[in-house]
Amino acid sequence: MDVLALSRLQFAVTTMFHFIFVPLTLGLSVLTAWFETGYVRTGDETYLRMAKFWGKLFLINFALGVVTGITQEFQFGMNWAEYSRYVGDIFGAPLAIEATAAFFLESVFIGLWIFGWNKISKTTHAIAIWLVAIGTNLSALWILLANGWMQRPVGFILRNGRAEMNDFMAVVTNPYGWFKFLHTVTSGYMVAAFFVMGIAAWHLLRKNEVDFFTRSFKTAAMFGLLSGLAVGVTGDFHAVEIAKVQPTKFAAMESVWETGRRVPMHLLLVPDEANERNGVETLSIPAMVSMLAFHDPDAEIRGLKSFPKDERPPVLPVFLSFRLMVGLGTLMIGLCLLAVIMPRWKHFVNFKLFLGVMVAALPLPYLAVQLGWLVAELGRQPWVVYGVLKTASGVSSSVSVVQVAGSLLGFTLLYGLLGAIDIFLLVKYAKKGPDNDTTGMIPVKEVA
Repeated sequence: MDVLALSRLQFAVTTMFHFIFVPLTLGLSVLTAWFETGYVRTGDETYLRMAKFWGKLFLINFALGVVTGITQEFQFGMNWAEYSRYVGDIFGAPLAIEATAAFFLESVFIGLWIFGWNKISKTTHAIAIWLVAIGTNLSALWILLANGWMQRPVGFILRNGRAEMNDFMAVVTNPYGWFKFLHTVTSGYMVAAFFVMGIAAWHLLRKNEVDFFTRSFKTAAMFGLLSGLAVGVTGDFHAVEIAKVQPTKFAAMESVWETGRRVPMHLLLVPDEANERNGVETLSIPAMVSMLAFHDPDAEIRGLKSFPKDERPPVLPVFLSFRLMVGLGTLMIGLCLLAVIMPRWKHFVNFKLFLGVMVAALPLPYLAVQLGWLVAELGRQPWVVYGVLKTASGVSSSVSVVQVAGSLLGFTLLYGLLGAIDIFLLVKYAKKGPDNDTTGMIPVKEVA
């Protein structure tokens, strides 16, 4: 393998590992804030215990997310120096805002939340965790606006062999970045919902803290259902944007080789990339691809053959990842609907089969979000900045195969260790359950 292939593999490994923690952080911060707000509003100490229990798991996940995220930015200077030199003035701006504003906000107030018990009023303490949740989601916004610019570059000019920003507002209001943000954040909420429901179901199977975990389960179920519907809506708008500005990616997502109108969606299909054809046609829905792309059944879809071979993404992994992502998303919405309905029945805790399914379903949203990123990043290839800079032109010219291979091995071993620690801690405290004694946990009473 050459430097380019190793650098791409290293970035893929570190990014996908980092994104194990990000979506749970996005959603669990909101749920923890919601539980603590319930305590402030009602005075019910069960909500307080819920905030402490789920907040503890949030903190474990948050710590690992911060540690693994730091290495991402270093790679832009080490493995992708040519990319940084070419577009750093643009790409660096939203990342700088994320670090100095959003990350600073969440970092400050997470400290206040951790150490503020018994020291500040309960309302102020709840505001602190809400600011953490807002900061976490703002971090995602600025990072995804940066990624959105890579997917659909706007607000720049090419001068002196570099891309220079000439319209900051165009970058900030880039529709691609906003659709990507909304789709990614709501999918993170789904991860948190299934995380809470899975752990709650595990305890309910053992009749542990039935009231506590039933209430946790109900809240997460509604949160997951609303988030799942939002994922579907934002995904539809995002697909329309992809069809308009990244036609090669969209064609790969649906394995469309020939340009045409009323393009059908093949539900069961194995793309034949070698022979540049769809493969064996099976069950299909007439005109569905045209409808999804432009909300018009007569819309024309550009096929992959209309693009040079060196500008086409790898079709099979993009096609399969997209299909699996959509399939898992549909399944999870169905499970959330059942999860909203079934706790209303009197003997909910006796539905062991359903509770077992919800425990087993905990990894599904993790898999779905990883597949989504495979569609997004593999589908953009061979471009690192779509239509502007190819990935091969962005890799550092001064690093060797040995250096990249060594750092890849080091990252893999380190991340493997961190992952094992994270899983150990999450399993340990999830199985332990909430603390029964709230002494010393309750913030001081409101100041009159």
